[in-house]
Amino acid sequence: MMQALQIEGLTVAVGGRDLVRNLSFQVVPGEVVTLMGPSGSGKSTILSFLCGTLDRAFSASGRVRLKGADLTALRPEERRLGILFQESLLFPHLSVGENLAFGLPKRISGQDRRDRVDAALADAGLDGFADRDPGTLSGGQKARAAMMRTLLAEPGALLLDEPFSKLDADLRMKFRRFVFDHAREARLPTVLVTHDKADAEAADGPVIHLDPVA
Repeated sequence: MMQALQIEGLTVAVGGRDLVRNLSFQVVPGEVVTLMGPSGSGKSTILSFLCGTLDRAFSASGRVRLKGADLTALRPEERRLGILFQESLLFPHLSVGENLAFGLPKRISGQDRRDRVDAALADAGLDGFADRDPGTLSGGQKARAAMMRTLLAEPGALLLDEPFSKLDADLRMKFRRFVFDHAREARLPTVLVTHDKADAEAADGPVIHLDPVA
């Protein structure tokens, strides 16, 4: 499927040992595929391969394609993949609005840039927060701001590296819904890494169980 995110024959090894062996799957627009498995099964390593940020200690073979284009040899910034981590990673030296604006493509300028940031803040329940110091935000507010910054970058696919794991149960449920609703609305192929079965159930998509390679 030409609009999908495709992983083809991925094998990742470290120290002469395979972490992932011959893994292939695809994610269609608006779908969330969940990768689950114990520590050491290669979940986050797969995301690093997709992003092009795999540490040199690892060796990898296989291909990643997005909308038919081969991304495997591209630099991370050329791949147009958005990623959310456990930490929101907002820049402390920028205001909340400046953090969101950082994600916008450079072709968007002037009033259009400000309007898009304001609309994203309102969508995240952060209307009027543009000039706030990100350090004054709650955990849930930081998480939503980070998600909107990622979406403003207009990614072709979304990668989620356990972004819900450090939130309490109530916030986790709300933020999960916020992320999945926006990913589906934007028709983004989405890959979720998690240990939590509730995350996978909320994602409501295919689940790939990863076990350490013997």
